[in-house]
Amino acid sequence: MNVFNEFLKSVFQKETKLKFKSCIFELMQSILQNIAKHISLTPEEAALFLSKTETKHYKTKTILLSSGEIADYTYYVNSGILRSFNINDNIIEHVLHFACEGWWIGDMYSYVSGKPGNLFIEVLEDAEVVAISKENQQQLYEAIPKLERFFRILAENSLVAHQERLMDNLSLTAEERFEKLCKKYPTLLQKVAQKHLASYIGVTPEFFSKMKSRLLKK
Repeated sequence: MNVFNEFLKSVFQKETKLKFKSCIFELMQSILQNIAKHISLTPEEAALFLSKTETKHYKTKTILLSSGEIADYTYYVNSGILRSFNINDNIIEHVLHFACEGWWIGDMYSYVSGKPGNLFIEVLEDAEVVAISKENQQQLYEAIPKLERFFRILAENSLVAHQERLMDNLSLTAEERFEKLCKKYPTLLQKVAQKHLASYIGVTPEFFSKMKSRLLKK
């Protein structure tokens, strides 16, 4: 058993004592390894963190958040695919973000400000997610201050990705944006409807279909 599995074993052993909700081994491993990329948690801290999370299962097409609602949760994707999008005054959808296994997703504006947001979050493929409420996240900050650093890094990475995408939309051709999409989300071409992919790179579904066919023949 490797070092990380030994760590998880020590967390499991504290489950009864700390009375936190039971999680399957794979789920614990996924989210704790995600956190371990940036900070180190003791077994006690990991157990406390997991006790403040909720494991949820959603079917395809489930809407987790609607425009005009206040975002009370942020989500870690253990399996499945989610997307965030908004709808403009012309009833046209604009996909902002996809979240696959190992990614986080939420309406950060609403989550941080406490104000109604303008994003929808939808399940595109049956998903298992770890949900963390804003209230529980604040409690974790007080109990485990280094978690503030972890979530700050997530926020910074999200800001960098958002700015990069804005610059891509201004400076790259549709073909170049398609190529970046394929590199960032390599499994989506087979799993997500073309209309959502087209919306993400800012072209019509018809143009996307022709472009995809042409580029994949190269």
